Amino acid sequence: MRVSVIGCGHLGIPHAAAMAEIGHEVIGVDLDQAKINRLNAGECPIYEEGLPALLATHTASGRLRFTTDLAEAAAFADVHFLAVGTPIDADGRSYDTGQVFGAARALAPHLTRPCVIIGKSTVTVGTTRDLAALLARLAPAGTDVEVVWNPEFLREGHAIEDTLRPDRIVVGVPSPHAEDVVREVYAPLLHNQIPLFVTDPATAELIKGAANAYLGMKISFINGVADMCTAAGADVHQLTEAIGLDPRIGRGGLNAGPGYGGGCLPKDVRAFTASAQSLGALDAATLLRAAEQVNESRPTAALALIEQTLGRPVAGSRVTVWGASFKAGTDDVRESPALAVAALMHQRGATVTVHDPHAVPTALVRHPELDYAEDLEESVKGAELIVLATEWPQFRDTDPKALSSLVDQPLLVDLRNLLNADAWRTAGWTVRQLGRPAQP
Repeated sequence: MRVSVIGCGHLGIPHAAAMAEIGHEVIGVDLDQAKINRLNAGECPIYEEGLPALLATHTASGRLRFTTDLAEAAAFADVHFLAVGTPIDADGRSYDTGQVFGAARALAPHLTRPCVIIGKSTVTVGTTRDLAALLARLAPAGTDVEVVWNPEFLREGHAIEDTLRPDRIVVGVPSPHAEDVVREVYAPLLHNQIPLFVTDPATAELIKGAANAYLGMKISFINGVADMCTAAGADVHQLTEAIGLDPRIGRGGLNAGPGYGGGCLPKDVRAFTASAQSLGALDAATLLRAAEQVNESRPTAALALIEQTLGRPVAGSRVTVWGASFKAGTDDVRESPALAVAALMHQRGATVTVHDPHAVPTALVRHPELDYAEDLEESVKGAELIVLATEWPQFRDTDPKALSSLVDQPLLVDLRNLLNADAWRTAGWTVRQLGRPAQP
């Protein structure tokens, strides 16, 4: 099929590359001409595992190309994926769908024949209905332009894997014809027994919010329990292994850490909380708000463990933070817990050096007040303490003996419980891990 993907960011670029990978001819659309030039040259402007190779392959083959021209996309394709951003609104609680409706308004005059718009962005309930009404008024094809909502469930760092091998595909469709189009688009995936969940648009919109809100609550739950383990001298890792064996609970998402972040989860929990409030589901809103409050407290909880390990306040100390991205596998630093901890220590008077395998350039833009090191060994020279804040495998696999001669003090706080702490202790390090008892 010929498809367009409107919006070339952390969602649109992986989706466009994946659609080309499963056999479609794809045109990506974005307003940023410099970005378009890079993409057409096969250069990836974001870091996402597996994406650079896929992008290079399909731009070279001609199956994937990019443009700033919506008229060209409308002439080329009869299926248009909307993958533009929906940042949090000025109220701090709901989605700003301005880019969604702006893209639709710009595309509408060029829609002269029947087509299907497939929304991928995370939106407020009712957006599909309002978008369909707008396009029916503005597009020459009128009501022959159908709007489907097909929320993404991508994990950054695994976006290609999650697009090509998702655990489910959810679509809210307005008609049997629209469902047929969706089935044709995703036929190569459905052939591999990936389940397709077909529902109405409003339910599809809520499914995405509910999924991320539940994940946020699960993460906040185990982080709250980690605080209890710290107070009791218990081991959160052993606790999570035990409760995760219960099939009603499951092990996924039960990793204590510095909190959830990124461009999706925090805003989705906020927006779902606001939806619960506006719908009058006040008990649900209270529960969701509690999950937010636990997450908001994580930098302070991390600082307490850091200062306990250091034996004094961080003011005047030299601290290295390993990790800038909100998780491994991406260079996305939006609402990064690692940077939140780094910034808090900086505010308290520490000299903070941040190292990340891929996210130093994006972190520097957001937090220019911090120091940065591109090289892991360089980052720890003279450090009085290392804080591991993002779960990159490079940090897990580093040699503690080789680093011990570079630091001022062999102290490390592992906020991700990533390391083999015993191996580091054998190499002469004092290691503290979140929610786990101190060891000599």
